[in-house]
Amino acid sequence: MALVKGLFSLVILAALVLTVLFVDFVYKTFSVRQRDVRTDAVVVLAGGKGRIEEGVRLYREGKGERLFLIGVDPSVRKSDLFVEKAGQRGGDQVYLENVSRNTLENAILARQMLMQHNVRSMLLLTSRYHMKRSLLLFRQVFPRDVAIYPYPVTSNPSTEGWWSHGGSVRLLFSEFYKYCLFRFIFLFSPGELRG
Repeated sequence: MALVKGLFSLVILAALVLTVLFVDFVYKTFSVRQRDVRTDAVVVLAGGKGRIEEGVRLYREGKGERLFLIGVDPSVRKSDLFVEKAGQRGGDQVYLENVSRNTLENAILARQMLMQHNVRSMLLLTSRYHMKRSLLLFRQVFPRDVAIYPYPVTSNPSTEGWWSHGGSVRLLFSEFYKYCLFRFIFLFSPGELRG
């Protein structure tokens, strides 16, 4: 009987710790603010609604010297994503990466491209729900002296009433799970991915 009570207490404690960590993750996810800074590069992780459009806008406004679109579908050309417009900044400093298929590969292949262009600071654009894991991976992959400024792009889940939509909660919990998994891995191999 004492063993059953002990196991039950352990399960309750684990559930409580998991809940507290998830609430903290969600709070920090929605607390990240867009920074108004000028950088060497605007780096967009493709795949989410509005990310590329926002990256192009920031590049045209001069928030980055270069624009890197990371994780683009191999069938997509630069002209599909960046339309030249008279009187606006051209696409000569726009680069596409179309090999990576997940966030870890995004970070590794982005490092190769950005280091070739001597990038020392970047705006990192991705969806809000994806930002914490993206930042974690990019900070593990890039040299410590490269400044990475998060720039979350607003997309689902929204900040209002997200908890009432089952898909939003599942999406956030999936991101939380992946984030915790990478944090655990990096606990035992810090700097392993840094070139």
